[in-house]
Amino acid sequence: MGKDYYAILGVSKDAEEDAIKKAYRKQALKWHPDRNKDKPEEAKKKFQEVGEAFEVLSDKNKRTIYDQYGEEGLKGGGPPPPGAGGAGGFPGGFGGGFPGGGGGGGGGRTYTFNMGGGGPGGGFKPFHPSDADDIFKHFFASMGGGGMPGMGGMGGMGGRGGGMYGDGRRTQQQQQQQQQQRQQPPAIKRPLPISLEDLYKGTTKRLKVTRKIRDGATGRSVSTDKILTINVKPGWKAGTKIRFPGEGDELDNGMTQDIEFVVEEKPHPTFKREGDNLRVTVQLSLAEALTGFSKTITTLDGRRLGVNNSSAVVQPGQESRVSNEGMPNSKTGRKGDLIIKYDVKFPTSLSSAQKDAIKSAFQ
Repeated sequence: MGKDYYAILGVSKDAEEDAIKKAYRKQALKWHPDRNKDKPEEAKKKFQEVGEAFEVLSDKNKRTIYDQYGEEGLKGGGPPPPGAGGAGGFPGGFGGGFPGGGGGGGGGRTYTFNMGGGGPGGGFKPFHPSDADDIFKHFFASMGGGGMPGMGGMGGMGGRGGGMYGDGRRTQQQQQQQQQQRQQPPAIKRPLPISLEDLYKGTTKRLKVTRKIRDGATGRSVSTDKILTINVKPGWKAGTKIRFPGEGDELDNGMTQDIEFVVEEKPHPTFKREGDNLRVTVQLSLAEALTGFSKTITTLDGRRLGVNNSSAVVQPGQESRVSNEGMPNSKTGRKGDLIIKYDVKFPTSLSSAQKDAIKSAFQ
């Protein structure tokens, strides 16, 4: 069974030219290989099928043959419809026959797909994967664009109006101008609260996001859910941004927003982060400050860290440091220090006997 080009583009068999162009734009953006790095083979195949379908349905002569005889009719050429000027490419080249293109048919190139050998209609020239890219580039050039939105410049296109330069390359000035003309829609920003324990050890977060996309059949906006995975590195700081290109809402102009998560550090009941260092407060009684103490601190990864002093008097507000017990650095992996601040609690009152004992001890 031959390919159903209408189904590939998601249009009805009585679709008009504008509907076919809109459908091609949507499907070409969706399946462009540069936007599907995670599934390159599938994207390449789909992208070529979309270009092939558009090349046939956007050409009146080819569409007439296809509607009457299907893909097999195109392979064999089929009886040419009245007034057909040959079966190879767009009538008059891109300038005269490409939907939305400029006027004048001289000097244009034709892009055709491999439907088989010759026949009464002349057949089609062999198709190569690069042809799908050429059709894509010229489509956006003919609509006044400099390339695929949000994907940088696409080589081989001219300025507005779909003109082609003989060497197939744009000048640096034109690239800069087209870069300025393209406006990527703002990203959808979402907070990503993470506990200090997870920022210390690292973790994996799986987040369900709801996005709006265009239904290929109706063109209406529909909501769909998707799971995004974030691998949190040990040592990430508040303000760290994780961007997912093309995973946001699909807009009316065919462009798709990015989603950007911004790390927020959840408050911790015991520790406070200061860069790569951690700060903790240890409370001491007056007797412990004067005569010595032994305390245990539970670290962020669940270890028990012993802290003691028996050789010196601890002053209120005094600090000590424990090396390599702070937060890891996400780039170097080295850990900062644990800063311990001592909070000495003085008694609110003393009995006469206690006062006499203290006086006796310090005399």
